[in-house]
Amino acid sequence: MGPGTFIGAQWTPTIEPMDAKRLVRGIDEELRSRGSPDRARHDRSYLKSELVHYGATVPAIRAAAKGVASTYPTLSHDEVIALATALWATPVYERRLVAVELLDLYSDTLGPADGPVIEQLLRDSATWALVDGLAIHVVGRLVDRYQELGSMLDRWANDSDFWIRRSAMLALLVALRRGQGDF
Repeated sequence: MGPGTFIGAQWTPTIEPMDAKRLVRGIDEELRSRGSPDRARHDRSYLKSELVHYGATVPAIRAAAKGVASTYPTLSHDEVIALATALWATPVYERRLVAVELLDLYSDTLGPADGPVIEQLLRDSATWALVDGLAIHVVGRLVDRYQELGSMLDRWANDSDFWIRRSAMLALLVALRRGQGDF
């Protein structure tokens, strides 16, 4: 058995550095195989995106992320960040959306110190289809758990980058949807 931990009686593998690269390659291959050139052209045009598009559907992208979470349910904070940033490093829309989905699925591993990493992902997004998921599901949950991140949102609200200002607003939706938060 490779590195991992026991949770109850079940062995849960962890990612080693070389395994992360293999996992990213596998995700990339899966996304390519589930894409279509026609959908890729449509998505690129619809999203007004400069990113490469494979043409995989959102359900296929989410299935890839859920497959990782199913295989590796106890990824550490560092493993999650390493995997997300490795996926993000190549400017492919579907890879980046898998990274967003993984950050959402493993959001309980994230903390206030991850604000700068997520901010950089937001700045690199340049499309609502990536920004909204990051802002609402990732940043929103962080802000909900760590009130000290309110000052980060205040700074974002005055940022020159449209996507960062948008993120400052969207991050408040988690609490607002519960009837709480600060309008």
